[in-house]
Amino acid sequence: MTTSLRQVLFMVGIMVAVLAAAMMFPAMLDAAHGAQESATAFFLSSILGMFVGSATALANRGPVDSITPRTAFVLTVGAWLGLAVCAALPMRLSGEGLDWTDAIFESISGLTTTGATVITGLDGRPDGLLLWRALLQWIGGIGIIVTAMAFWPMLGIGGMQLFQLESGDKSDKVLPRATQIAASISLIYALLTIACFFAYMAIGMDWFAALAHAMTTLSTGGFSTSDNSMGAFLPLGGDIVATAFIILASLPFGLFILAARGKPVSLFRDAQVRGFAAVIVTASLLLTLMLMASGTLEGGTALRQASFNAVSIITGTGFASADYGAWGPAFEAAFFIFMFIGGCAGSTTCSVKIFRYQIAGTAMRRYLAKLMRPNAVIPMRYNGRIVEETALHSVMGFFFVFFAVYAISAAVLSALGLDTVTALSGAATSLTNTGPGLGPVIGPAGTFQPLSDPAKWVLTFNMFIGRLEVLAVLVFLSPRFWRG
Repeated sequence: MTTSLRQVLFMVGIMVAVLAAAMMFPAMLDAAHGAQESATAFFLSSILGMFVGSATALANRGPVDSITPRTAFVLTVGAWLGLAVCAALPMRLSGEGLDWTDAIFESISGLTTTGATVITGLDGRPDGLLLWRALLQWIGGIGIIVTAMAFWPMLGIGGMQLFQLESGDKSDKVLPRATQIAASISLIYALLTIACFFAYMAIGMDWFAALAHAMTTLSTGGFSTSDNSMGAFLPLGGDIVATAFIILASLPFGLFILAARGKPVSLFRDAQVRGFAAVIVTASLLLTLMLMASGTLEGGTALRQASFNAVSIITGTGFASADYGAWGPAFEAAFFIFMFIGGCAGSTTCSVKIFRYQIAGTAMRRYLAKLMRPNAVIPMRYNGRIVEETALHSVMGFFFVFFAVYAISAAVLSALGLDTVTALSGAATSLTNTGPGLGPVIGPAGTFQPLSDPAKWVLTFNMFIGRLEVLAVLVFLSPRFWRG
């Protein structure tokens, strides 16, 4: 066995064992509440997962002090796949009517913080199952930040090399740095989650709903404990608390680290943060004016509903405080566009992300300037730094592949019998990891349960590759990658 494969299996084994150990929390909760079948499912899944994960890690133990780019690719894809299968096991065995297709769909949706669900009647489901869904999103949220900050800059995925934390460091020895990054991020992530939990408690949520929603808010995941999503807590002001913490979770966590080290001004100087702020303010005001002009809502209520739902969809959180699909076609078109925006790189958000649009805009301006002055040397700058051609090509490559995958998956969903709105919005919401789609079937008032199994597998694949920035998975699947 090669050293790279041994390293991958060792680390994936540890991750699976840790995830399986976390199943004990929902097992104990269900046992305490008398949901014995669900408790047994979580307990047995935990024992099996810890055994398999620990055995894999022990069989491949050894020093892990360096990771090559190829190993990082395999580790990234392998870890998320292994965790998804492990996470699906208790859902399949819980007696809640989930077959393997639904269980995998739900676990992938959780770990990728998508928030699309095939489970109906959430208010009557065992608390352990609801806690597990929230835990998956919380784990997925911190996992994606660490991956994006520690590994993707080294791999140059979709322009992420622009966020190399150690300037000029091209070394393969990224594991010690990844450990340091993970420790710093984990502390900040945990503190924000605790603050969100107490904020939800302060407005009148019970402890369980506050805990579950704190985890799914900070992860910008959107799983709820109620079929009415955040609408169930609208009278308490849950949408206001959620909006504030979703915005915090959408900012680069690297800047939080700098702020903690005495450089809080970094948050306000960052081009991404300023761009993100401009987008959410513009979108919120636009929707507010549309709601008031159409007579759907008035005044403060319009602003509150518009801002919450706009921020939720733009960041890919997927909470909903109302069935915005019933507001009219213009609003559906707006929310469809919002799915493709995203938050900042290095946050828990998903989709295309603000920096790529900024880079593309800068590239377009340079191109137009070169048309007028062909011999001019016009360097591209972003956040005060020169953008290398490799980073520009990576961003443009991401756009091409991302929207090509979207078009193909939408066509496949349509061929599988889905109506146009469901196919187009389903492909969009899964690839951008947003959660709810549009239309009566998968809109904010529906679920993905009525879809056929083939359609669910297409959406599951979309959620997976969308969360891993598309290019990582496609590189992994390339025969050239394995021959090189």
